[in-house]
Amino acid sequence: MPECWDGEHDVETPYGSLHVVIRGAPKGNKPAILTYHDVGLNHKLCFNMFFNNEDMQEITKHFVVCHVDAPGQQIGASQLPQGFQYPTMDQLAGMLPTVVQHFGFKSIVGIGVGAGAFILAKFALIFPDLVEGLVLLNIDPNGKGWIDWAATKLSGLTSALPDTVLPHLFSQEELMNNTELVQSYRQQINNTVNQFNLQLFWNMYNSRRDLEMTRSGTAINAKTLKCPVMLVVGDNAPAEEGVVECNSKLDPTNTTFLKMADSGGLPQLTQPGKLTEAFKYFLQGMGYIAYVKDRRLSGGPVPSASMTRLARSRTASLTSAGSMDGQRSRACTHSDSTEGVGTISHTMEVSC
Repeated sequence: MPECWDGEHDVETPYGSLHVVIRGAPKGNKPAILTYHDVGLNHKLCFNMFFNNEDMQEITKHFVVCHVDAPGQQIGASQLPQGFQYPTMDQLAGMLPTVVQHFGFKSIVGIGVGAGAFILAKFALIFPDLVEGLVLLNIDPNGKGWIDWAATKLSGLTSALPDTVLPHLFSQEELMNNTELVQSYRQQINNTVNQFNLQLFWNMYNSRRDLEMTRSGTAINAKTLKCPVMLVVGDNAPAEEGVVECNSKLDPTNTTFLKMADSGGLPQLTQPGKLTEAFKYFLQGMGYIAYVKDRRLSGGPVPSASMTRLARSRTASLTSAGSMDGQRSRACTHSDSTEGVGTISHTMEVSC
């Protein structure tokens, strides 16, 4: 991939054009980091705060980053024509191999939020050889039943579109308190995202079918994600139940479940530092970062099999994975002090 590809691009795919933003250039045989945003957002609204985090920039300098905007969702997008048939969720996933091929990526590590997490998971199910790892925030693997669909339709008739979408993005507590973040995103969704285009994407997401994943060994011809996966959700987030169910459908030997305290509906916005640290360990476990420097541990390298708990607790406790009889390990808990880090297995559930 030439250096001049750093910047904005429109990539033609079998299901229409995609707006793609490339940052950096490929580094050796490392995969590209490919992001996909949630409905109501675009790559800037969804990921700018996360990728502008100083620690995240320390990671991304070692990778090429590819931000994908769903059709018509980028800032300044022209209104899609009347009668435009918005791509289905399967088709949105089917557009991504063209992006990977267009830029000459050998594979990707995906970071998706909400609808974007669903699309990336679908992509990995259809094209497993192109995906080395996934970080899925707020994923709901379930399709929408007709009652859900009718409720969404009714809400759309009685509320402005941004106010219909906000409960999908933010926790009830955030909405009730009308936090500064909620106010800012209500305004930005209304002013920077084409409302006609957003309605099409919103309608398609709310008519999605199940991801059709089943943990191996639980059914005949079970199909699930083959790559390492880190599931992330905030406590009391609207997607919490969906993420828990998704966790039950994945291979427990290569899945990390990260539940983040005090992060609301969008952890990448409210806790970018904590999510960045978790992402470091995720990449490290895949062998792409030799060691991670943790400033709380006097800048020393952290062993590759380790995971700190990004906790709010003042008291530190440590639980060894070995006490779990080789099954799924509950994460070690670790306060924000500089006490020791426990070694745990590749599979874990972390609350932070």
